[in-house]
Amino acid sequence: MSDIADVPPAVVGRLRVICGELPEAYEEPAWIGLRWRIRQRTFLHVYTTDERGSAYIDMDGPAILVTFRAPPGKVDALAHAGPPFFRADWGANVVGMVLDDETDWVEVAELVTDSYRVQAPRRLCDGLAGEQEWDVLLEVGDFRADGDRSAAGGAGEG
Repeated sequence: MSDIADVPPAVVGRLRVICGELPEAYEEPAWIGLRWRIRQRTFLHVYTTDERGSAYIDMDGPAILVTFRAPPGKVDALAHAGPPFFRADWGANVVGMVLDDETDWVEVAELVTDSYRVQAPRRLCDGLAGEQEWDVLLEVGDFRADGDRSAAGGAGEG
């Protein structure tokens, strides 16, 4: 079992920036790691697997994983895309992604926004801008757990 301390601060910081742009989204501890919710509906979960790895992906050792909801039409495409994506075995629309030093954080931001749209009331989704300028918000650099930027680094650093 992992907790927030097991998720690198750089990862938590970036996810906080992304989720901070989504109306009424809030963060809370999950049974493992952290999750972000909209009105008690989870749209993002981040955690670190233990030394045994994960049952969902062919990987030995610890990994940083996120799970999120995908809209209809994207579930199978993402699940069958191969690494870094995988299909979680709960929820018909839950997809996972391995985060590492090669992670495209703009893509993560877009997937998280899609997941939010799946879970949030339409009224809140209507208020979202079409395309966020994620490349600006997530400019190169590391993030501390509070979302502040510090020295450059990858997903596994912190």
